Amino acid sequence: MVENKKYVNKYNFAFIDEATKREIRRKLLKAVAIPGYQVPYSSPEMPISRGWGTGGLHVTLSVIGKKDVFKIIDQGSDASVNACNLREFVHMMTDVKTTFDTSEATLIQTRHRVTEEELNENQIYIYQVPQPEPLRGVERYENKTRQMHGEADYAKMWVSIYESFVRHGDIMLYAGYPVKVNNRYIMAPSPIPKWDIPNLNQSKALHLFGAGREKRLYAVPPYTTVEPLEFEDVKFHTEDFTGLACFKTGYKKAYLDELYFDNGERHFVINDSNFLDKLMEHSPLKQHSNKYIDKIEA
Repeated sequence: MVENKKYVNKYNFAFIDEATKREIRRKLLKAVAIPGYQVPYSSPEMPISRGWGTGGLHVTLSVIGKKDVFKIIDQGSDASVNACNLREFVHMMTDVKTTFDTSEATLIQTRHRVTEEELNENQIYIYQVPQPEPLRGVERYENKTRQMHGEADYAKMWVSIYESFVRHGDIMLYAGYPVKVNNRYIMAPSPIPKWDIPNLNQSKALHLFGAGREKRLYAVPPYTTVEPLEFEDVKFHTEDFTGLACFKTGYKKAYLDELYFDNGERHFVINDSNFLDKLMEHSPLKQHSNKYIDKIEA
């Protein structure tokens, strides 16, 4: 008699059942084949609420292997509540090695930041996405936005950007600034700051985006052109930290957080906690390079 071992384990490796993992991986393959295109998927139930990172978690648990090294950040920090809880969950469900070191990780899950340290060909970068539809601000109906993407009809988006400039003297879009991927689809790069947008262009890593609440997946393959929306006479620009530096290291060429101390003093500190630690320890690292960072005086 064959012993029934189906329910010996209390949970499957990486929590999600194998059939659902295969479904998500198939959808990810389609997303990689059509950069920037939103692929619908099942978005299975998880032990956390939708809106708290289920999309990124679905992707992570579907592609993770036993030999992977996992890192997760929330707003640049390895130590925030969201990052700590999801790191513990992934480790409990897979028993894979976890790390704070960006260069050591093979899978990096993020909420709203791209690491300051340059990514490599052996890494997969996974985003938690709250709103995957870049056209939602100009078109409320899903069937209309799908048609607009299919026909590459982005006139409403361009008009919206133009109106923003006319009213305010600048394009008033910040986190999640829309980009054009592979000269075809307009994509929402999750609400990462504008500082991180140039680091997606021709990146060596595979970037995967999961929106659990909206049930959408999309991707940017390695060495893909990613361009922020801009006009010939009104150019895209990143956040301006001119004259500011990290108060711990004196470093100027990184995204900075603003802090207020109890005595009322204002200071700035590097947002990426691992990058900050490496600078303070004088550890070797290689930062992303782009025309916006390179023009900042060290």
